[in-house]
Amino acid sequence: MAIEIEHKFLLVNDDWRQHIDHSVNYCQGYLNSQPTSSIRVRISDNQAWLNIKSATIGSQRHEYEYPIPLTDAQEILANLCRKPLIEKIRHFVTHDGNLWEIDEFSGDNQGLIVAEIELSEVGQHFLKPDWAGQDVTDDLRYYNNNLAIHPYSEWR
Repeated sequence: MAIEIEHKFLLVNDDWRQHIDHSVNYCQGYLNSQPTSSIRVRISDNQAWLNIKSATIGSQRHEYEYPIPLTDAQEILANLCRKPLIEKIRHFVTHDGNLWEIDEFSGDNQGLIVAEIELSEVGQHFLKPDWAGQDVTDDLRYYNNNLAIHPYSEWR
């Protein structure tokens, strides 16, 4: 069984930008969302995946991901996924030996930037960088699935 363990933080400044290892463009859309799970299609650069994730709140969730043909993913995003799509640049930053993924959203979620760290086990110790602020791991508003329903642009 695939388990994802991650923590999600808002950012307090842009100091992380000077430590970017590389960045990747993402576009993803949701085919279905239920109280128990979501099904999405994601394109990152020239690769595509079908992803099934449990709707569990918190740092630990079931996640399954399968590669699919890029052209299929493009058609699914255009024709079958609920709008708006989630568009973002994911920046990869290493801090204290841990890889952080910083999602800088565009489109209907423009202005939102969230940092995530994936861990190998629950309770794993990690050093929180100075640029990482409030922990929003348990705040549903910051889940991509919710951002597709209630975009950041509508929060204000």
